[in-house]
Amino acid sequence: MAGFAEWLQATSLSVTFQSLSWFIPLLQSIHIIGIGVVFISSLMICLRVLGRMRADEPFPAVWKRFAPWMWSGLVVMLITGILLIIGEPVREFTAFSFWLKMTLLAIVVAITAILGRVLLPTAPGPGASFSGGAKTAAVAIVVLWVGVIFLGRAIAYDVEVWGSLSHHGET
Repeated sequence: MAGFAEWLQATSLSVTFQSLSWFIPLLQSIHIIGIGVVFISSLMICLRVLGRMRADEPFPAVWKRFAPWMWSGLVVMLITGILLIIGEPVREFTAFSFWLKMTLLAIVVAITAILGRVLLPTAPGPGASFSGGAKTAAVAIVVLWVGVIFLGRAIAYDVEVWGSLSHHGET
């Protein structure tokens, strides 16, 4: 992967991104706003499953309100994330935090999609409680998103956070 990262970093597109001092910080800012939108939208859905917010509303109404924000935020994160990788491929691909973040991201997106598919047609009415399994999935989603957020920030401090697990400097 290090060879690919070095090749990508030498491409004209990556060099252009690197030469624009404002470009990477702008992308990072948009990426962070995207994750905020995704996290808050997911949190509202999960809090509904847990009966802590909007319990007086049917689950499909809450999903319909927040899921489009969540999925749109994920698209923004995908686009800005790809551009950030192009701009700083060695930094990203050598960071243990990056790979762990990508793993948790894939898991949380899958769990969220499954939760929506399972609960939308079978959701109890307003005020009714969800199953223990649904509540466990909701808690897992929140915890996984917190992990994704932490790991995204940890990329900049990968060696300090992970020590020998980090591959920085091995390229």
